[in-house]
Amino acid sequence: MPESPSSQPCPLFVGDNLALDFINTQYGVGASYRECFVDDASVVAWLKLAQVLPDDFHGAPRGLLKLALELRASAQSMLNAAKSDGEAAVDVVNLVLEAGRVAKELEWDGASKSFRVVTQRRHDDAASLLEPVAQGLVGLLTDTQLELVRQCEAHDCTLFFHDLTKSRRRRWCSMAACGNRMKVAAFRARKKAE
Repeated sequence: MPESPSSQPCPLFVGDNLALDFINTQYGVGASYRECFVDDASVVAWLKLAQVLPDDFHGAPRGLLKLALELRASAQSMLNAAKSDGEAAVDVVNLVLEAGRVAKELEWDGASKSFRVVTQRRHDDAASLLEPVAQGLVGLLTDTQLELVRQCEAHDCTLFFHDLTKSRRRRWCSMAACGNRMKVAAFRARKKAE
C-alpha cells in the first residue's frame, strides 16, 4: 500500500477477481485504514466501477450498505475458511443468490438470425444489485485454485489478489504500489548493512 493513502483512489481494483475486489473495499491498517462503503451511494458507485451496474443506473435501494457489509464479511470469512480447510456460514451469500436471482429469457435476435439468452435483474433491490458479487464469490470458492489467491506480502497491506501470472509467483497487490515500495525498502536495508 502506498505510504500516502490519500494519493490512492478508493476503491482499488487489484484482485483480478470481482469477489476479491469486493473484499478489498476495506483495506489498510492503522492510520492507513480505508473503508470504501460508507453509504448506499458508495456501494452503487463501486458496483458501477466494477462494471456490475450500468453507468446510467440511478438511485440506491434501501439497505444496500447493510447487505453489502454483511456480504463482504461473509465473503472474507468464507475465503479464510476455504483457504484453511475450515467452515464458515453461507447464509448471507445464499440469501443474496436466492433473493437476487436474475431472470433469463430466450429471445430471437433478428440481426444475427439466431436465438440468444437475455439476462436481466428481476428487481432493483439490494440483493439484486449484489447478486453478481455473490455469483463471483461462488466461482472463486468453487472454480479457482485457492492456493493462487493470496494476500499482498507488504507488511502493512491487507489486499487480496488472484495470481494469474505465468510463473505463479506474484507477491504484491500491485507492483506500482507495494512491490516498488517493498523493493526500495529492501535495497535500503541492504545498503545500510554494508
